[in-house]
Amino acid sequence: MSDELEDDLIPEPAPVASSVRFREPLDLLVMVKSEGMRLDQYVQLHLGADFSRSLVQRAIEAGGITVNGKPVTKPSYKVRKHERLHVSMPEPTHEIPVPEDIPLDILYQDEWLALVNKPSDMVVHPAKGNWSGTLVNALQWHFRAHLSTGAGHLRAGIVHRLDKDTSGVILVAKDDLTHRDLAMQFESRKVFKEYVAIAAGELERDSDYIEGALKMHPYDRLKMMVSTDPDAKHALSYYEVLERFRGFTLVKVQPRTGRTHQIRVHLLHVGCAVLADKIYGGRSQMKLSELAPGTPQTEDEVLIARQALHAFRLRFQHPRTGQWIEAEAPLPPDMRRVLDALRAHRAVR
Repeated sequence: MSDELEDDLIPEPAPVASSVRFREPLDLLVMVKSEGMRLDQYVQLHLGADFSRSLVQRAIEAGGITVNGKPVTKPSYKVRKHERLHVSMPEPTHEIPVPEDIPLDILYQDEWLALVNKPSDMVVHPAKGNWSGTLVNALQWHFRAHLSTGAGHLRAGIVHRLDKDTSGVILVAKDDLTHRDLAMQFESRKVFKEYVAIAAGELERDSDYIEGALKMHPYDRLKMMVSTDPDAKHALSYYEVLERFRGFTLVKVQPRTGRTHQIRVHLLHVGCAVLADKIYGGRSQMKLSELAPGTPQTEDEVLIARQALHAFRLRFQHPRTGQWIEAEAPLPPDMRRVLDALRAHRAVR
């Protein structure tokens, strides 16, 4: 799975390691009786129960443990007698994410749930390399103990996810019963989702659907691909063109399934990758001078520096009141800048 998923349901997470104390670096000399033991097992044996095996493995992979002065990054490395190990464990992370006073654009909330307009460049929940500044850190500050924990404390309140660089509406549950009922709505495809994207390319039809089963790319685990393999998961997206430009299209997409990177891969599949999508489009930004050649260097600017994809609307039945709830998140400034430039320099004549 990607850190930035579109609306896949979150699987049951692995148990979260308990908080551990920090310790000073440790020097070890391998004795004969320990020869042939895996490096991660050997180190954990000497650190004690305060440090889990997975935590030791992460330290090894990060180069925090050296053997005879050289970093060894494979946990399966077999230690040899008389080898000298230097063990430097990273500061542990917290089991419960630290609340952070990060402003949130709350579109709707009641005692059971909330709808938030997630900005781009925000990871949804803490994970390797992103232990702070996430949506969950912000939710802990704004809602304190009023968040579901059925998916684990690191994903408190999170019913579905958006890619890090995808902005827009995301649904938050404040208790476990509400979380369960909302998750069932996602699983049974009863939640209406609508995205807006700026595509690099011109879609042939004004409206159509894209059907193509998805699976992980065999050579790049960060990517998904359309595949006819039996193990690929069915995926279906409907789209409607909102505005056309020379070389670009503003399009509304309604994914009927919630596969990883579904919209991005489906648009790529029909030759119109999402603009500034580094993984699938090969570029991570769009500058004004690319749309308006001859723009003076002093007036040039980066219009957008992330994939031009926005979760515009979410509609679902409230699990406690039975009422239909709909929330819309306005297009963010970077996508509006791109559209203004396209209208000025790439209008269809």
